[in-house]
Amino acid sequence: MENKTNKGHRKIIHVDMDAFYASVEQRDNPMYRDRPIVVGGSPDGRGVVATASYEARKFGIHSAMSSKRALQLCPDVIFIRPRFSVYKEVSNKLREIFSRYTDLIEPLSLDEAYLDVTHDKQNIGSAIEIAKQIRQAIKDELHLTASAGVSINKFIAKIASDIKKPDGLTFIGPSKVESFIENLPVEKFFGVGKVTADKMKRMNLFTGADLKKLTEQEVVTHFGKVGHFYYNIVRGIDNRSVEPERETKSVGAEDTFLHDLKEIDDMYEELGHISQTVCNRLKKYNLKGRTVTLKVKYSDFKQITRSQSLINPISDIDDIFSITKHLLTPSIVEGKKVRLLGITLSNFGEKQIPNKKHEDYRQLRLFED
Repeated sequence: MENKTNKGHRKIIHVDMDAFYASVEQRDNPMYRDRPIVVGGSPDGRGVVATASYEARKFGIHSAMSSKRALQLCPDVIFIRPRFSVYKEVSNKLREIFSRYTDLIEPLSLDEAYLDVTHDKQNIGSAIEIAKQIRQAIKDELHLTASAGVSINKFIAKIASDIKKPDGLTFIGPSKVESFIENLPVEKFFGVGKVTADKMKRMNLFTGADLKKLTEQEVVTHFGKVGHFYYNIVRGIDNRSVEPERETKSVGAEDTFLHDLKEIDDMYEELGHISQTVCNRLKKYNLKGRTVTLKVKYSDFKQITRSQSLINPISDIDDIFSITKHLLTPSIVEGKKVRLLGITLSNFGEKQIPNKKHEDYRQLRLFED
């Protein structure tokens, strides 16, 4: 990759901060250092883990887990409310470090981004060297650590950044891409969730090499439109460009339950956890949405969505939970169990008056931020 731009190879870096929120808290408060901490909601309610420190992860605590469960796994864990204004400030400084090397920066959230350094501003020429300098600047100036992946496209770079976490750097060169993907477990593929990975395994597809045996039509037949992406990516093909002005269209989360739910209170409880996850992601992207969409999949795999549009954008968990609970209640069908719930917020533009003819429109009096 390093000197092959004449052959069309790009130089892509994916930088991902290590346990970002928790690391900022440990940096700013010495009493939290070397101790298991969770940034997120309270275990007394329906709180969810936004980020866990590496000390907490040793106990099996991870993001999107309920705070109550985290407390069960580690009774000594310290819960800290997020300080998103601080994380945003650190993120801005992070972006300034990136901009020293390239203007082609695609932020995915406050704590991670893609950089295209095929033609870097300092004429360094080596993506590996640039990644090293960026990580060192983050240590020296922000007193935090970051992991980086370097490769020829976004897909490989993102997976590579996770290999040596925390505080690691992984380079997957052009000659190694094919063997790397062939040996990659399907659950490690970016974009392949637990449900899809389980489906692949039931089809005896355990690695990229297994997936590569299918024709493009077979992959699409089994996995839908995203099958085109899977087909290309197992061959090392990802032509997506790094987009500095990439616009986030929606933010959401969903959960497929181990056992189908039949009690409304159980559904409300799960809805609370999902609401917290969506809230955390909105804060992470610094977004507020005016359209809330609830997705319900029943045990017979039939699926419905219900939406509600608002005059003022929201990101607060209480607002999200209240609206989706209101949407869920009439969606419960007697005798039908629920296997999946999902929440999505969209419509992030400027304030607009919703179309009052919209069948799901209701004007709500919302809490102030």
